[in-house]
Amino acid sequence: MTDRQTDRQTDRQTDRQTDRQTDRQTDRQTDRQTDRQTDRQTDRQTDRQTFDPGA
Repeated sequence: MTDRQTDRQTDRQTDRQTDRQTDRQTDRQTDRQTDRQTDRQTDRQTDRQTFDPGA
């Protein structure tokens, strides 16, 4: 019984750590994608203004 309880606790901790790491990785990827999209939009706007100053 004690071994099983210990195993369960260990499994839970491992699962939590894995979940946290996965969350962090997902957050980072999302941040990078958002940054890229923002950069692209900014670049496009800048390009438009540069080519067509009256816009």
